[in-house]
Amino acid sequence: QVQLVESGGGLVQAGGSLRLSCVVSGSSSSVNDMAWYRQVPGKQRELVSIITSLGNINYADSVKGRFTISRDNFKKRIDLQMNSLKPEDTGVYYCYARARRDWTMSWSDYWGQGTQVTVFS
Repeated sequence: QVQLVESGGGLVQAGGSLRLSCVVSGSSSSVNDMAWYRQVPGKQRELVSIITSLGNINYADSVKGRFTISRDNFKKRIDLQMNSLKPEDTGVYYCYARARRDWTMSWSDYWGQGTQVTVFS
């Protein structure tokens, strides 16, 4: 079974920083793309940043220059360093992974349980 375990998040004043982490469980699992999405009530889940297994990265325009995504393929882990946070960054952040349980299985989309980030002014 593939599971995504998130950590980090919390309450921070505008201008502050937070770091989110996400680890994919399962010793025999393989992981392709990994990403962070965020969602606020009444809106669709939006992509914040994505990183491929080769290290190619994309960011949403709203976070460029402030957020940095990184990846450790051996640990099957991604981190999102969020600096200069703004109130509009508030939301539930979800980790995403395109993964498979082992080489015999097909690739599927997996999501973490979500972690709340609240930025107050």
